[in-house]
Amino acid sequence: MDRIKKLCSYLDCCKSFADVGCDHGYCTLYMLKNNLCESAQISDISAKCLEKAENLLAPYMISGKVKSVCCSGLKDINKDTEQILIAGMGGEEIILILKAAFIPEKFVLQPMKNARLLREYLIENGADITVDEIFESGGKFYTVIKGKRCGKKTEYTLTELKYGKALQSEATKRFLKSELAKKERYLENPVNEAARKTITEEINTIKEVLSGDNR
Repeated sequence: MDRIKKLCSYLDCCKSFADVGCDHGYCTLYMLKNNLCESAQISDISAKCLEKAENLLAPYMISGKVKSVCCSGLKDINKDTEQILIAGMGGEEIILILKAAFIPEKFVLQPMKNARLLREYLIENGADITVDEIFESGGKFYTVIKGKRCGKKTEYTLTELKYGKALQSEATKRFLKSELAKKERYLENPVNEAARKTITEEINTIKEVLSGDNR
């Protein structure tokens, strides 16, 4: 629940909200209980998974504030929804969802992996990324990418593409230190020359960031 609580802190007040791949529906409950949205949609590709959120949000569904949609990605989500959350999926999966439909007016995305690919897709398609950082919960690290469909195209360095914009945040530093330790341990084992070169370059990049040299 700590991860969900932290994720909810990135959500803004809006008229309409949608949680794609909503799991238990906790984020939608947060939005409604705190009067942060007037209406909401919850969706999942699995009717069985969606049922958990429907049970949690039953009073809001009865009142007409929440609509439940069993669909793939954004397929049946209103395109004019003001803010959309997509969390707990891989970056490549989120890209496929966006490609098949649209980039939301405002979005909060929480890729479990391949965040760099998601950043590149958003940048290439003109999205304005306003928040791109790492947070820690339960000893694990998570990336949050927040922004909007239109606005100033966000510029990134190569290092920021890899690790996000908040390179000097405490959470990012802890994440990078853990990654550094993993990579250094990996090189203690027999590794082919090409892989050793790649990992060594990654180690050097991490060390540069930790030293404050953010190129």
